Amino acid sequence: MNERPKTNWRAAIALVLVLILWGALGLLLLNRLGEMRQEVTLLRGQVEESTAQAREAAEDSQAALARAGEAEENARQAALGKVQADQAREEAARAAQQANREAEEAAREAREARQGADRANEQARLARQETEQIRQRREVEIERLRTALGKIADTQRTTLGLVMTLGSDSIHFDFDKATLRPDDRELLSRIAGVLLTAYGFRLHVYGHTDDIGSGEYNQALSERRAQSVRNYLVGAGVAPDLIATKGFGKTSPRVRGATSEARAKNRRVEIAIIDSVIGYEGEVSQRTP
Repeated sequence: MNERPKTNWRAAIALVLVLILWGALGLLLLNRLGEMRQEVTLLRGQVEESTAQAREAAEDSQAALARAGEAEENARQAALGKVQADQAREEAARAAQQANREAEEAAREAREARQGADRANEQARLARQETEQIRQRREVEIERLRTALGKIADTQRTTLGLVMTLGSDSIHFDFDKATLRPDDRELLSRIAGVLLTAYGFRLHVYGHTDDIGSGEYNQALSERRAQSVRNYLVGAGVAPDLIATKGFGKTSPRVRGATSEARAKNRRVEIAIIDSVIGYEGEVSQRTP
């Protein structure tokens, strides 16, 4: 009977101990749970901070990547610009070389042009000098002819040479005639003798009539008179290819008037002696007054 109560007491003590143990264990667990909660909170904060830092690091990384891409693009553009600059420098160098070659060529051509101009100027100077010497010699020759022919008939200077007027006081053409008389032939022989000593001249023989008769008839008569003088000069030795003839009929009288004296003076032949060396080529159409 005494054993049962003792056993119950022990069980109660054991139970109390168990309860105490469980209470202590619960307290320990509660404390640990609090600590764990604190650790979890701390870890959460650390995780959040790490996450923020990772986000910032990612953003920084993206920004760095962007900057790196921009830097790479800048570097590519810089490299491209360098290539283009190098090409531009090469082009500029080639252009400068071409410009130098062209400048040298232009300078050479300019030198040659100046040399050519100098030669041309010298040739022109020599030509002018020679021309002046020839002109002076021609002046002497023309003056010699004027003096010699002036002793035979009326001889005047013109811009082209000389003009001899063979009128009634030298060659006398009868009315309506183109025939040379013996005295006329003697005078023409003297003229031919002077002309044969000259050189560098051409002759133009002009025939004229008085105012009696029609224009058509007088034109033909003046041509026959010029031809008569030409034929005689050719027969006297003057080269035929140096003598041209032309008739003026009654269109160019030497003396105005209808008197017999005036008409006798107008029935005439003129011989133009043209300098063919200086300043004249071609046919002389009429007498220079």
